[in-house]
Amino acid sequence: MKKMGITTTVPIEVLLAAGYTPLDLNNLLVADPDPGRLITIAERAGFPLNCCSWIKGIYGVCLDYGIEDVLCVTSGDCSNTIMLMETLKLKGLNAVPFAYPDRPDIHLMQNALEKLAAALGTTLKAAAKMGQALQPARELALKLDELTWRNNQVSGKENHLWLVSASDFNGDCRKYQRELQALLDTCACRPPYPGGETRLAYIGVPAVYAGELYRFIEQLGARVVFNEVQRQFAMPACHSSEGAADRPEAGESLAEQYTNYTYPYSIHERLKDIKAELQKRRIDGVIHYVQAFCHRGIGDIIFRDAIGLPLLTLEGNADFFLNNHVKTRIEAFLDMIQRQHSYKEGLVKKK
Repeated sequence: MKKMGITTTVPIEVLLAAGYTPLDLNNLLVADPDPGRLITIAERAGFPLNCCSWIKGIYGVCLDYGIEDVLCVTSGDCSNTIMLMETLKLKGLNAVPFAYPDRPDIHLMQNALEKLAAALGTTLKAAAKMGQALQPARELALKLDELTWRNNQVSGKENHLWLVSASDFNGDCRKYQRELQALLDTCACRPPYPGGETRLAYIGVPAVYAGELYRFIEQLGARVVFNEVQRQFAMPACHSSEGAADRPEAGESLAEQYTNYTYPYSIHERLKDIKAELQKRRIDGVIHYVQAFCHRGIGDIIFRDAIGLPLLTLEGNADFFLNNHVKTRIEAFLDMIQRQHSYKEGLVKKK
């Protein structure tokens, strides 16, 4: 199957039906032994220094990895992708646009999917069959998520890695499913993490320094038990009905599935999902990651007003490793949460 790069999570069922193997360019960037060199490729081509490193990195991945076909999400992700697409076309790549609707509406989503299928030379009927084939892998990913927060047998980093990989299943869904099932079998035999640890939520796009972030947090006696955007890559249903949160399943149709997928839409749509999960998972504090030069960083104002829990905002750009400044801020944040717990426990004992 011919490879097609994707700039963010897209309806990969349509790509598979059209004979393409989807590859998440973001995941390729952070998995590269030297991601900085991929950013340098873009800067040498003229990309400005104050442009998001994800955009520059995606450009570098396409050229360095020889990816000729790219599905660029022009609405519902990053506005810079529009010009990235034009630049890729300049280099002779086949850059195909895809736009999520401006609001979560099944009919609008159905129309967008039909246009994408037509552009790639396939049908939604064929795509729906691919969706059925992907469902077991997504169910395993959501099972891993449940073992993370309910059974406390999975680390935050493992949760991040397997959920973020659900955007393209690492280019091989069957291999992803086999390996994840093996991990789940191992996790089921693990003793749970000790009680009393600080339970954190991570919201926002995956961090450029995610590889170190989760491990460092656990070294400080805390653990991330909710990865917001990564979990959405596994296509859980929206929590509109009682009990839906206990066994999340993808929508009955592709249009419903990608309407329930919260990331491309209003921040208030995301908040409905986030607030439900914060309560269910007994979260003590929230880390909100924002990418430098990204418009989504402004949403931090809304999150701080709506969430009602201690919130730490971290920013990153081309720093693929945690620096001492970020480490110090995390340490101070966790210390503050733990002091609050001690103070509340002291008040309870006095009563």
